[in-house]
Amino acid sequence: MSPSPVSSTPVLRTALMWGGIVAGILAVVGAIVGLLVGGTSGLASALAGVLVSALFLAVTAASILIANRWFADPLYVPIFFGIVLGGWLVKLVLFIVALVILRGQEWIDPLVFFVALVVSVVASLVVDVVVLLRMRVPAVSDTTLPTDPDAGDRRD
Repeated sequence: MSPSPVSSTPVLRTALMWGGIVAGILAVVGAIVGLLVGGTSGLASALAGVLVSALFLAVTAASILIANRWFADPLYVPIFFGIVLGGWLVKLVLFIVALVILRGQEWIDPLVFFVALVVSVVASLVVDVVVLLRMRVPAVSDTTLPTDPDAGDRRD
């Protein structure tokens, strides 16, 4: 696979990978803690909270990765913002629908669900910060400098 010309692609892929790993760990820990605190409804609530958080936090990074496929296209900017903003709108609507559906369920323990959701969001933010701090991306990686036509092409 050839490297992507967009410098954000490796950062987003790494963030998605580590975010998935952390979500898996949180699902296991949340399930155990939820089971101990609230029985089977606590277990289901913790898993639902982590799953909702992981899915919705991954939508933004995934939509940017999808939009980056049109990088060389002359309409890249409108395509990029259309895909990313469309993903945010879909995510907002689905999040509200998910909360309305889950709110009335007997098997949801609201406190366990809320704690699992908040812990998962905070963990995802920590992963994003750590990935961004550790990635070495040049500040001008997406640009090329012009050459002097009289001097010839001096790329050594």
